[in-house]
Parts: sequence; C-alpha cells; structure tokens
Amino acid sequence: MYSLELSLRYSPFPLSIQKKEFDDVKRIYAEIKTAMNETLESSNLIELSCDKVQDKLITVRAKEIISVQIYEKSSVAGGAKRPGFSLNID
Repeated sequence: MYSLELSLRYSPFPLSIQKKEFDDVKRIYAEIKTAMNETLESSNLIELSCDKVQDKLITVRAKEIISVQIYEKSSVAGGAKRPGFSLNID
C-alpha cells in the first residue's frame, strides 16, 4: 500500500490517501505537481480518492498545496516508513 500525503498552506495537519498500486499514486503525484505549477492565477480543484477507505474523498485547491510526498506502508515492519526526508550520517 502506498500513501500520498499533502501539506496545505496554513494547516498543521497533512491530508493523505492510500493506493494499492505504485503506478496509480505516481500518476496522481505527477498531476498534483503539474497543477501546483499552473495555479498562479487559477484555482483548480483536485479530487482524490482512497483505496483503503472506499468512501474517502478529498478535494483541495491546488494553489493551497505546499508539498506532496509518496511513501510505502510496510506490513512487514508492523507500521509505516516514517514520511519525509532523513539524513543518514555515517
């Protein structure tokens, strides 16, 4: 299962959806990235659905998105890979 997480301007809590296939989440990621670049003057809406919770729908204004990330949830590790970036200093 792959999670796509959005950070919104002026919101302390991220929004996330889950998709079963990496290709699906990668396609949505690319669409959001494109919409973020095009929204200087417009106010496009982006609607997202979740594979894990079938009735979950999220609609956001593209110009309010400040970051988007993908991470894989691992059932083997008993949780999720920590989202974001980390530095491994050896």
